[in-house]
This record gives sequence, structure tokens and C-alpha cells, in this order.
Amino acid sequence: MNNIPKMRATIKSKLAEIIPEWKGQVYDLPPLDLILPGSCAVVTFAEEVQKSSWAGYRRIVKVWPYARVSNGGFEQVEAWTQQLIEALHDVRLEDKDGHAFTCIYLGASDSDRIDTLSGLATRAIRFGIYVPEPVDTTISNNALLTSSVADASPSATLESGQPDSWLTALHDWTQEQLGNEWTIYKEAWPAGYVAPAVLWRLTASNFAAAGTSAFDVRKQWIGHVYGRNAQEKQRIATGLVERLSSQTRIPLDLADRRYLTVSEASVDLQADAFLNGQIRLTLLRRVQRELPNAPLIREVTNKPVLDY
Repeated sequence: MNNIPKMRATIKSKLAEIIPEWKGQVYDLPPLDLILPGSCAVVTFAEEVQKSSWAGYRRIVKVWPYARVSNGGFEQVEAWTQQLIEALHDVRLEDKDGHAFTCIYLGASDSDRIDTLSGLATRAIRFGIYVPEPVDTTISNNALLTSSVADASPSATLESGQPDSWLTALHDWTQEQLGNEWTIYKEAWPAGYVAPAVLWRLTASNFAAAGTSAFDVRKQWIGHVYGRNAQEKQRIATGLVERLSSQTRIPLDLADRRYLTVSEASVDLQADAFLNGQIRLTLLRRVQRELPNAPLIREVTNKPVLDY
């Protein structure tokens, strides 16, 4: 990816900000014969994979804190590791050009070891760097093609790309609840996403007959509440679910008096806000079937019976 060097510089700068002792001492992968000074860190980039359509791609970054054995050794490495986790886990970073990415702590990848040349204690810790990609028109319109026949005109086709009115209604309702301070996204995190924000994405649709003249449409959504801190994430996620459960209906088209019914809403406060989302929501709407244009009575047959 063409913005990897900017990510590298941003991470190195952030590490020096978190651990002041590392100022000017955060390195890329050094030559094998280089003797590292005490109190420093090395940053290495590992594999890169496409993670998901809504979170973008993931790049593994390893951070190696180095400490002199005489200055605490592995105890110092452990203390620095804890500082890095608290300062970087589930945190949004931004480079000088405005490209945003999120750090997720993934654990330690190797055991403790002593560097043979410098005699410094170290252990690698891993972070996943998640970078949303620019949303392509066809990708961003995933929800457009799932717009149910319930909301389309009789002449509409799948190829026409009708916007999903359910997603628009959910977006507008959420914006009304949280105000303009929050940004509400649809389907995927954009490349320049900001916080605080909420992302709604569709995960499944279900259609079931409700008699001969109607059918029920159910759509399942996941909501990502990305606040500025853990307390805000929990408070807003819980508050949205409480309001969804108490309000029970979301306006779909006020002019035609059409609404979406909240069938089920739940929140998992342990879920990752950026990757997995904390809110599970099922919306329901009963739709009348479109009957074909045909005469009410096609023909009448009369068979008289003579009574002798």
C-alpha cells in the first residue's frame, strides 16, 4: 500500500510520545551487526491481509522494546509494554496527510530474549493496523442491491441500484439521537473516518410469507459505536439499544406513514468497536404482495339442471 511509509513514521512518532525515553531512539529493523543503545525500540512491519469489506486491510506491526538488564531488564520491558497497550489499543491514529488507521493489540508474538550483541532485554508485542480503503461505488452500494422489493416501485430492477431506504432510515434515526457531534457511516469505514462515529452495516435479510397477501421482511444489522474513550463507547452503545427497545418503531416514510419495527436489539460491551461492532439489531416490516393485474372473474360457466 502506498501509505505504509506514512503509517510507519506515524507509529514511530507515537511510540516516542508514549515513552519519552525513546525520543530519537525508535528504529526500523537494524542491521544484524548494529549494537543498539539502551532504552530504545524497533518497529517491524509483517504480513498484510484483506480483513473485511468494512474494516479494510490489516497490517501486522511488531514493536520491540529494549531495556538494559542493569536498568530493570524484563521488568522495564513489561512496564513499557503495559504503557503501549493502554495508549494504542483500539486507538485511532492519523498521519500528516489525514489518512486514518486503528491500532488493535494482538498480544506478544515471542518469548523474552536477550539481544546477543547489545545484551539488552526485549520481547516483541504485536499490533494489528487496520486501514479502511477508499470506498468504491460498487462496494458502497452493497446495501443498495439488497433494498427489498417492498420499497421499490413495480418497475424497479436490481440493476437500477435503488438506495436501501432501511439503511437511510436507520442512519437518520441515529443522527437524530446523537446530534451533529457524531458522524454516522453506512456499510464501511471510509478512509478518512473520524471519531466519535457510528457505523451501521447489513449482515442478513430474511423474507417469510405472512398469509397469501403479505410477507414479512427482516433485516439484521450490526452497529459499531466508536467513541473517544471506552466509557463513551459503552454509554452510547447501551443508550442506543435502550432507545431502540423502548421506541420500537423507526420512521421509514412519514408521509406514507410507513415504519420499521424493532424486532430485537442487544449490545455486547466486550465486542471490539471497530472490527466487530457492539450492537445487534433486527428490523421488521410487513409488506403487502403486489398482485398481478387480472380480471376479478375470468369466466363464468353455467350448467343448468332440469328438474323433471
